[in-house]
Amino acid sequence: MTPTYRIVVGVDGSEDGDRALRWAVRQARQFEGTVEAVMVYDWPGTEAAYLAGLGHEGERQRAEEVLAEAVARVALESAGVPVAAEVVRGNAGVKLAEAAADADLLVVGSHGHGRVYHAVLGSVADACVRAAECPVVVIPAPHSERAKAAERVVATLEQTP
Repeated sequence: MTPTYRIVVGVDGSEDGDRALRWAVRQARQFEGTVEAVMVYDWPGTEAAYLAGLGHEGERQRAEEVLAEAVARVALESAGVPVAAEVVRGNAGVKLAEAAADADLLVVGSHGHGRVYHAVLGSVADACVRAAECPVVVIPAPHSERAKAAERVVATLEQTP
């Protein structure tokens, strides 16, 4: 049996995550490989988290729903490409790098849901680039979204005392 080209892709329900998943599926099709879509959630287990959140199981269930919806959105494009889905708890950068330890490629979006935008990469993408043992592909946001992100950063900086 020949080894399969395996791509791990970080999914978070954002447009950047969906772009990363679509790119990974196209790449897997080209190399006759597989895709493992991984959604990482964190739940601190603090008293405030109990009061404000759904609890550990609720957060896991929400993550599973978000991941299933993302995989469903690319279902037509992924026809013929095996796509597995996994939800794990922990730090996104660390867990994605661990999931990709024996993968041929790790794919992430340049920014996810975070409201603080880094100059070049989002914090998860940056962590993956630093921690992964395989090549990492960072799918950039379209130019119009980058311009909007830059405007939000400038507006935030202007509001800072």
